[in-house]
Amino acid sequence: MSNQPIANNIDDLVFENRNKAYGAYVLRQKYGKNMTRGTVIGISLFLLLMLSPTIYAWYKGIIAKGNADKEEMIEVTLTEPPPMDPTKPPPPPPPKVDPPPLRDQIKFVQPVVKKDEEVVEEVPPPDVSQLKDKDPGKEDRKGEEGGKTDVDFTPPPPPPPPPPVEKEEEPMNMASVQQKPEFPDGEAALFRYLSENIKYPAIARENGIKGKVILSFVVSKSGSIEDVQVIRGIGGGCDQEAVRVVKGMPRWSPGKMNGKAVKVKYTLPVNFTLQD
Repeated sequence: MSNQPIANNIDDLVFENRNKAYGAYVLRQKYGKNMTRGTVIGISLFLLLMLSPTIYAWYKGIIAKGNADKEEMIEVTLTEPPPMDPTKPPPPPPPKVDPPPLRDQIKFVQPVVKKDEEVVEEVPPPDVSQLKDKDPGKEDRKGEEGGKTDVDFTPPPPPPPPPPVEKEEEPMNMASVQQKPEFPDGEAALFRYLSENIKYPAIARENGIKGKVILSFVVSKSGSIEDVQVIRGIGGGCDQEAVRVVKGMPRWSPGKMNGKAVKVKYTLPVNFTLQD
C-alpha cells in the first residue's frame, strides 16, 4: 500500500500533484462561503426593497411629529386704529335727486264680455267680385249712371318662366377623346414657344431655384386656353411666370369627339433650367 495521505476533500483530490497556488483552487475552496454570503445579501436587498415604502412612511411620520413638537404659538398684537378727530366735520350728505316728472297715462280698459244680442255687428269688407266695376274709397258713395273708372282691376299676366340654365360641360381627359387638342404647328412648336417667351425670374436665378412646374389647363371648343392652374410648383416666381406664358398662348386646334369639338383638360410640364 502507498504511504501517501488520503485527500481531505474533493478539491484536494482534483488538485493532487498540481499547482494549488493557481486561482481555481482558491475559488473552489471559498465557493461555499461566497454562495452563502451572496444568498444572504440578495435576500436582504429584496426584503429592503419590499419594505422601503413602509420604512419611508414610518420615517416621514417621525419627522412630521418632530416638526409638530417644534411649533410654537406666537401671539400677534395688532395696533389700535387712530382716534377720531372730534373737530373734523362729518362728510357732506349725498346730493338729493328729484324723481322724474310723471307722464300722462291712459287707463287700460279691460275687455267686457257681453251677450250676443248686445254685440253690434260690423259691416264686413266688400268682396273682390264687388270691386270689379267700382273704385275703392274711404266711404260708400253712389256713382252717376254711365260713369266710368280709370282703375284697372285686371290681374297682371304671370311673369315668363326663366330661361333654362344650360349645364356647363365638363372637360374631358386626354385619354378619352378621339382627336387630341394640338398647339399650332405641333408639339415641337409648343416647346419652342415656351423657351422663347419664358423669362427666368430674378429671384429664382439668384437663389438657384430650378425644376419643373406642372400646369393644367382646359382647351375650349374654340381652342382658347381656360382655367390655368398650378398642380406642382417650385416657387421663386417660376409658377407665376409659367402661368403667364401659358395664358398668352395662341389658339389651339380643339379636341374632337365623334367629329364634334369638345373641351379637353391638358397637363403641361414647364422646365426651368439654369445655364452654367
